Amino acid sequence: MEILGKIFGSQSKVKIMRLFLLNPDTSFSYKEIKKRSRTSNDIANKELKALQSIGFVKKRNKELRFNPSFKYTSELENLLINSDSLDKSTLLEIFKKSGKVKLIIVSGIFIKDKDSRLDLLIVGDKIKKSKVEDGVHRLEAEIGAELTYALFDTKEFLYRVNMYDKLIRDILDFPHEVILETKELSTQSLKKP
Repeated sequence: MEILGKIFGSQSKVKIMRLFLLNPDTSFSYKEIKKRSRTSNDIANKELKALQSIGFVKKRNKELRFNPSFKYTSELENLLINSDSLDKSTLLEIFKKSGKVKLIIVSGIFIKDKDSRLDLLIVGDKIKKSKVEDGVHRLEAEIGAELTYALFDTKEFLYRVNMYDKLIRDILDFPHEVILETKELSTQSLKKP
């Protein structure tokens, strides 16, 4: 994300552009754009004014909406949406201080799979839910879309694995990427026999 921020002039502009590109049919108020992109008022106003001036977004009834006829839509989608913007170390950094994290699996938006039920699965012990929620909100601001995630303690997760819980099976049996795993929760040992 840092590289894209330098190319486009600011991280805030990248976040705001992603928000609109991932939600092309949604109108946003200025307040909602600032909140979802985690951008200060002054910077968001400046970036939104610039994006309006080039026709990237249109104003309608005090809200802004992506302009589907913007000339460079496909190029920007390739650069801002289809490129890998978050690496493993960034995800680990965001969640490692939330408790004893033992397993992190990404799917959905992270691997460009629109059919996935979850984007993020976190398993561990003594995990502070508020820190995980804050981390998820940080990721949502970076990515520009809301994330679907699940958080389990180790005991409950292993119980669900042994019961062939549909949510867990939908993650483990379909495309996903393991970001962190411990011996105890090795995804190879969790696969269906």
